[in-house]
Amino acid sequence: MLKERCISYELPCSVKTVLLELRKAGYEAYVVGGAVRDILLSISPSDYDVTTSAVPEEVIKVFGEKNCHATGIAHGTVTVVVGHEPIEVTTFRVDGEYKDGRHPDQVRFSRSLEEDVLRRDFTFNALALDENGVVRDYCDGISDLKKGLVRAIGDPKKRFEEDALRILRAIRFAAQHSFTIEEDTAKEIHLLKESLKLLSAERIWQEFQKFMLGDADAVRDLLFEYADVFAVIVPEIEPMFGFEQKNPHHIYDVWTHTIVSVQHTSPDLILRMTMLLHDIGKPHSFTMDENGVGHFKGHQKISAEMSDAILKRLKVDTSTREKIILLVKNHDNPLLPSKKIARRRLAQYGEEMLRKLLAVKRADMSAHSKESAYRFEELSQFEVLLDQVLEEKLCYSYAMLDIDGHELIQAGIPQGVIIGDIKKRLLDEVIEEVLPNERKALVQRALEMYRGM
Repeated sequence: MLKERCISYELPCSVKTVLLELRKAGYEAYVVGGAVRDILLSISPSDYDVTTSAVPEEVIKVFGEKNCHATGIAHGTVTVVVGHEPIEVTTFRVDGEYKDGRHPDQVRFSRSLEEDVLRRDFTFNALALDENGVVRDYCDGISDLKKGLVRAIGDPKKRFEEDALRILRAIRFAAQHSFTIEEDTAKEIHLLKESLKLLSAERIWQEFQKFMLGDADAVRDLLFEYADVFAVIVPEIEPMFGFEQKNPHHIYDVWTHTIVSVQHTSPDLILRMTMLLHDIGKPHSFTMDENGVGHFKGHQKISAEMSDAILKRLKVDTSTREKIILLVKNHDNPLLPSKKIARRRLAQYGEEMLRKLLAVKRADMSAHSKESAYRFEELSQFEVLLDQVLEEKLCYSYAMLDIDGHELIQAGIPQGVIIGDIKKRLLDEVIEEVLPNERKALVQRALEMYRGM
């Protein structure tokens, strides 16, 4: 049943122009989808999609060919440029069957807004806003927004069979907005989880990373509740479920420890993915000593190797993947409070990644028992010394040495790999504070090293 609600919201001039011009030409036109949802949630939309009763040829006639681009003409989409702003305008439509679980076999244009919105995924994405601020609601989407409910339109089984990505979208929306997934919708998510295997890695990763950046408590709860769903796309997590660590430093099984540590990170994709994967190798490295205490020797290396394979399979970009692997591989390495160690870690990781490693270690320890609580103070002390090293501009990299390779060659050391070896030894001695970072002292020590080779 249609419900209407008037809201006070000023649409961008370009969007309002599109709506008004289509209206003047005798067609219906509305802003739809995520933009309307976000407006009602007091979130500024990133873009605006318009739907209309006009077919593509009619849209082009209204705005002129020079202002239109047929970006998705087969699906009824024309991009209209108004004042240099591109606005996607799509004809009301009804989708045919989804035999591949991803795309409709055919699309039929419609003159009915109701038919158009009823083909969409969730009730809060089926809202339509006109240029006067009137929201049209055929699916009780406004009520579900107020309740904080993710509800599939009509039969959830049919919605998810049409496009399996909607399974991840439902969970993602719940994480982003701290919503609850409606009971029947949740039931079908669990029942149809295997259909996620139909999706491309790119589509999965696009939704999964948005989920991981959701509200921390919501992400934790959803990782618990839909662990079986996530295990379809990352089957390597399943051995972690309920795996007891049998160690005084741990109060949780491996999976619970993992998701509690995810909860204790800021919404940073690299940090949250690191925490999700940092102990994935533990079930494969577990041993128990004669006292019944569990150990996980080498789990960092195993976790890093497994994480690398997972991230490659998900087609994660190289930069993000390499940063996550670095942190997974080094998450258990100690950061003892010492300026020398701070300088060595800066040389090893760089400031950005060292700061992230600190965050990783804090999140990890937040999911430990009280036996590890003393390490929080160690990390705080380390961070103070790290800040001092950076403030005092103490040398920790080749670029900061008061000498370069060209000057070493001028001093009489032959060009080649020997230069790199000497620079490495010079930097080590400067960091260990046995050699001042001064050109004269560096040249003298470099010549001593060369003669001793």
